[in-house]
Amino acid sequence: MEQERGISITSSVLHFDYAGFRINLLDTPGHQDFSEDTYRALTAADSAIMLLDNRKGVESQTRKLFNVCQRRRLPIFTLVNKCDRVGEDPLGIIDDVQNELGIRAFAATWPIRKDGRLIGVYDRADNRVVLYTSAEDHGASRPEFVVVGLDDDLLEERLGAAGLAQLCDEIELLDVAGEQPDPEAVAAGEATPVFFGSALTNFGVDVLLERFLAAAPPPVPRESTQGVVDPVDAPFSGFVFKVQANMDLKHRDRIAFLRICSGRFEAGVDAVVSRTGKTLRLVQPQEFMARERTLTDDAVAGDVVGLHDRGSLRVGDTVAIAGGLEYPGVPRFSPEHFAQVKLDEAMRRKQLDRGLSHLAEEGTILLLFAPSLTGPVPIVGAVGRLQFDVLVDRLEREYGVSIRLETLPFHCARWVTGDESEIKQLGSMHGRRLVEDVDRLPMILFDNEWALQRSEGQAEDIRFHAVQPKSNA
Repeated sequence: MEQERGISITSSVLHFDYAGFRINLLDTPGHQDFSEDTYRALTAADSAIMLLDNRKGVESQTRKLFNVCQRRRLPIFTLVNKCDRVGEDPLGIIDDVQNELGIRAFAATWPIRKDGRLIGVYDRADNRVVLYTSAEDHGASRPEFVVVGLDDDLLEERLGAAGLAQLCDEIELLDVAGEQPDPEAVAAGEATPVFFGSALTNFGVDVLLERFLAAAPPPVPRESTQGVVDPVDAPFSGFVFKVQANMDLKHRDRIAFLRICSGRFEAGVDAVVSRTGKTLRLVQPQEFMARERTLTDDAVAGDVVGLHDRGSLRVGDTVAIAGGLEYPGVPRFSPEHFAQVKLDEAMRRKQLDRGLSHLAEEGTILLLFAPSLTGPVPIVGAVGRLQFDVLVDRLEREYGVSIRLETLPFHCARWVTGDESEIKQLGSMHGRRLVEDVDRLPMILFDNEWALQRSEGQAEDIRFHAVQPKSNA
């Protein structure tokens, strides 16, 4: 489905080694309908690279994801991509970042063009120019390059005298009038270095990686119920930030992605799942590179490993050698779109229930149940409507179930706690509907924001939660 639509639908995990470092990369969707999946991935990250389109600059979904990064005070590095094509003025994009996102932005590199084509970048940190030679494999390999100074004859040969003079003027303007580099502000999440390049040709990507590795923090300490946990401390601990079923359709597997927060992960040892208190044997841990998987014997803080799971793990679970340790987890937000599931073939109900349960545990949808005379009616909630398309597609491809979604006239929802009789009374009023989530936590759907606000003002013994309250399920 990602290939058909040309967008990322779910976050993916991969790792690679570069310049003596291990980089764990969480590639997240940019589409706003999948912002919750991106939020879950960001809880596992120590820093972020914000990818902007050379022709579009800051887009609406960029603002939402940027706000998540700022709340966690993540260092943010910005790459202006697709510079192999004509786009907006580089200074204009930097101004757009500052004005739209309210963060200081400075040029870390500067695009060098000849006849509208990107041929290299100027690296401000070392006052050097990296000139590239295009390959014919569309970015499958690293391009050939040479490093020269601004006064090198080769640069004048490639640009011409007029082009070199223009480049020198632009660099002088950056030094005199532009925002100056500030590594301390970057580390605090208060400024972002802006790089220019092209993922299609790999021009400028190597400079981005070098500067990123020099400035990005190593795995950071994390808050827990037992205080701050240092990443180099033993014993092992981590948390699940993503679960995905059917990554391998032949084996119908289910993988829980674990961000290691402290100690050393060793295959075959026993750990405790904080939510349930049950012991879990850490077997067959996997590392990922795109669709390729490799078994790993051990991993350390900052690494991400995949665990085969038979349903014992959920998003937000803490897994640790020492019992009682628990990380804050991954919050679940209330959805904004709702639909009732209609099954085309009644005989496929068992497959439907299994598919809905798996996709709800992944976080693809929020699965709710409304009482009826014939039994619980499944209702699905989503942050964006495109998630419904994903639901229908995956149920058919992965579970052989054909469904129809009947849109419900509700536009907001809240989990509710408090007096049970008052909750039932409120949920039965016009424009409201009382349902339960998979953890049997009550939730009320509202047909508009006004009905929600009125209920919050009138219900004295009910508390309303935009984020799912903690469950012991």
